[in-house]
Amino acid sequence: MRYQVPQFIEVEDKIFGPFTFKQFIYMAGGAGLCFIAYRTLPFLAAIVIMVPAGGFAAALAFYKPNNRPFINAIESAFNYYITQKLYIWRKVDKKVEPKTITEVLEAAKSSVSVPKLSESHLKDLAWSLDINETIYSRESGKLQGRNDAPNSKPF
Repeated sequence: MRYQVPQFIEVEDKIFGPFTFKQFIYMAGGAGLCFIAYRTLPFLAAIVIMVPAGGFAAALAFYKPNNRPFINAIESAFNYYITQKLYIWRKVDKKVEPKTITEVLEAAKSSVSVPKLSESHLKDLAWSLDINETIYSRESGKLQGRNDAPNSKPF
């Protein structure tokens, strides 16, 4: 039995013409605020309210900084400004002692650990990788209905 797997689940549905539900609500709220300002305030005062309100509504609806909704940026900024911040600065006095070259080399040798592989270990590892590749390529050939896969290597 086959089932259809939903695709494009990150894309919101366009409900109101070319707008998603969120975009429509943001634009309707901005338009409503502009209309109330226009009807209740003198024209110049209404313009001062309408331009920022319309721009903010358009930014909420369409602007996506870093491919994230603008409302997330507003929420993050709001949380940043209302939370307490703790700044700690502590000066640490360090005494610098001159060291000899041998002391520096010994310290470097003790702090760096390099894994060691002998030549025989490398050959064993390469051989096991070749064997696994051959086994898996033959299994994929059998799954496709062929006796021998074209990329398989003989033992």
